Amino acid sequence: MRYGRWAACAAGFVSVSAFAQSSVTLYGVLDTGIEYVSHANAAGGHLVRMPGITGELPSRWGMRGVEALGGTLRTNFVLESGFNPRAGDSGQGGRLFGRQAWVGLEGPWGALSFGRQYTMTYWAMSDADILGPDIYGIGALDAYVPNARSDNTIVYKGKFYGVTIGASWSFGRDGAGTGNSPGQGTCAGQVPGDVNQCRQWSAMLKYDGTYFGVASAYDEQRGGANAAANFFDGVAPLRTSSGSDKDARVQANGYVNVAGVKLGAGWLGRRVQSKVPGGDVRSNLFFVGAQYYVTPTFALDGEAYRVVVRQHDARATLASLRATYFLSKRTAVYGNVAYLWNSPHARYSVSAGGGGTTPAQGMGQMGAMMGVRHTF
Repeated sequence: MRYGRWAACAAGFVSVSAFAQSSVTLYGVLDTGIEYVSHANAAGGHLVRMPGITGELPSRWGMRGVEALGGTLRTNFVLESGFNPRAGDSGQGGRLFGRQAWVGLEGPWGALSFGRQYTMTYWAMSDADILGPDIYGIGALDAYVPNARSDNTIVYKGKFYGVTIGASWSFGRDGAGTGNSPGQGTCAGQVPGDVNQCRQWSAMLKYDGTYFGVASAYDEQRGGANAAANFFDGVAPLRTSSGSDKDARVQANGYVNVAGVKLGAGWLGRRVQSKVPGGDVRSNLFFVGAQYYVTPTFALDGEAYRVVVRQHDARATLASLRATYFLSKRTAVYGNVAYLWNSPHARYSVSAGGGGTTPAQGMGQMGAMMGVRHTF
């Protein structure tokens, strides 16, 4: 009888599946080129290389799937792996699906998903930050922003009449123990008796209209064993080894489309509170950018950034320009050039291309890259 019931259930599953509509899509981006960085070490030497992390976009491949479950309910999933074209190695600490790995349900009430996912910092920034994860973009000054994701995460997002509401909750933001995103150390969390250790949560409110949009978000990470907070200004990362330590970011931004030009601007404030000496540090990061399509196949965009970390007496200004020519819908060639001005005590690097380009204190840097990008 027991095997008969299992057979009946299996037959019922096959019957239901026959009426369900489902699809799985394989997709990816391959983006690489040659980069030049001046003053790439304390001695002032320059560097020519193939960067390991990004160009216009980080290289990746993935699968996304959706299945209609009847009525307005459907299930979906994403498995996405980052890799470095220069050597073929995996990104995100060598994880197989280090960029995204989640499954969820979606209906008219919104979407609820579970797994390794982006936080609201990423989604709130996605439209106003013109250059996004570009090698000479915001990631050079705060590497967390284009890599804002966490493990063990529940995410809700819903869009209603142009307003998007989002929230995320992570029980332990680095479940693999390989580093959740650059500059944070490792923070596996989910420790019995300490619910706060390595916890993370974020929230977002966003509006998108026909010609403009605005967004705000808050993102808080709690500390834990081997966790850290890096300001990427040449000062050693702060240890945030207690569940009561906090690394919080708040942002406000917006964009507008005027006469074929997209303009974006915003502010990102950060505060790290740690029990170590000098453990209360704040930064302010401002950006403004523009994008214009000269022709349908030729785009020009650029952005300027300014970061201030008062407690470290560190400041930097980054100006970045980019030109992209689309050879087809899937293939483009591009050229980037950027310059970074460091204050006397700062050691920011112009390039987010994989480290190894930190200048001497107060030294400026120029970065330039030519590359090719293909999507599938």
